[in-house]
Amino acid sequence: MEQETRVHGAPAPDQAASQDLPASEARVTRPAGRPSRGGLLRILEVWEHPLWSGLLALVVYGLITVAFGSFNRVSPFPYYTWLADAFLHGRLDLVRPAQVHDLSLFNGHYYLYWGPFPALLLMPFVAALGRGLSDMNFTTALGAVDVALVALLLRQSDRRQVAPTSALQRSLLVLFFAFGTVMMTLAPFGRVWFTGELVGFTGIALAYLAALTFRGPAAFFLTGLALACAMLTRNHLVLAGLWPAYHLLVTHWTPLWRRLPSLAVVGVLPLVIALGALGVYDWLRFGNPLDNGLAYHNMDARFRDDFRRYGAFSLHYVPANLFYQYVAYPFPKSDVSYEGGSLFLLSPVFLAAFWGLAAGRPRRSAYILLATVALVAIPILLLMGTGWVQIGPRYTLDFMVPLLLLTAMGVRRWPGWALAATTALSIIQYLAGLIYLGSAFKF
Repeated sequence: MEQETRVHGAPAPDQAASQDLPASEARVTRPAGRPSRGGLLRILEVWEHPLWSGLLALVVYGLITVAFGSFNRVSPFPYYTWLADAFLHGRLDLVRPAQVHDLSLFNGHYYLYWGPFPALLLMPFVAALGRGLSDMNFTTALGAVDVALVALLLRQSDRRQVAPTSALQRSLLVLFFAFGTVMMTLAPFGRVWFTGELVGFTGIALAYLAALTFRGPAAFFLTGLALACAMLTRNHLVLAGLWPAYHLLVTHWTPLWRRLPSLAVVGVLPLVIALGALGVYDWLRFGNPLDNGLAYHNMDARFRDDFRRYGAFSLHYVPANLFYQYVAYPFPKSDVSYEGGSLFLLSPVFLAAFWGLAAGRPRRSAYILLATVALVAIPILLLMGTGWVQIGPRYTLDFMVPLLLLTAMGVRRWPGWALAATTALSIIQYLAGLIYLGSAFKF
């Protein structure tokens, strides 16, 4: 059995603490992935396999895309595709964009104020298929990849005893993530906002996987590289690196710890390079390495007064964001339906995170996961706007990786029927949300 241990020497701090636990709170010692009994349970357990869960998500997301129109179409706001095409032609601005909503106008040129990494990721596809590449097909495929990454992440967290779960629990958690969270309403629809969030999630998931899977310099470098890609997509996602940094520290701790500073440099180096590249990118566009163009963007009229008075980030926005992300319920259809919706009412499986916080082992790991969630949530709560148009709190995808690990810690304490019931309820609500989006989105 693999445990969360350091590479050399004495037990890591969390492991040493866990050895003093009573038997009722000891870590699970069963072999990872042992199948449950019964044919139906074995069928359900298939979906914890990354390949099968990814294929299922690809089929379902693809069917949703087709249900809203033709398969190979382009969303109204494929800005990352256009930016990839601009990069291929040696430009940083968009050439005669068909839409200018939320684009930044500076010195007569239109730019994206979002990070450039999704466009870099799209460049090979645009080079092969042209500017008319379907961004909806891209996000459909990327959403399926993200589901597979979550399945792999849950497996690795079980093997490392970070969040021990059974194969059935992992299967239900993967199904829940794919079809009972905001993934259900982001993956099939393309659009610049959804694309950025999905790419950012990919970077964070890969960072956590690297921290859980590798050891030595490779673990630090790959974790830092994945976080750098996430930061170049959505800048504040670098804050999600708190738990991977903690985990790498614990698993590489030695009594002498002389190796840790050099390993930390290896991990931080990709972030420093990415930050420098981002500064150069902004300087070339706006003449200032600290200016991303947000102040010049063509925002919706409903935000302009608040932006002039409070700016893009302010405590003024916290009450509304708290309401739409954690309290509001979008059913039946009302004026608040497209502003988001309560994370825990729409995705009640996440309530298990409270069990994970109370009883999760290692305890310090659970607390660091909570701190990571809170750290990433701060700029989200301070942000102007709730993410309209949407069903569900789509900005919470930014901290969903640590939240899922905390939830996985908690479902150990849940009876199987509770996890199954809340998973089903989550999926049903997001299926209803898709119907609402059908009347809001115009393709």
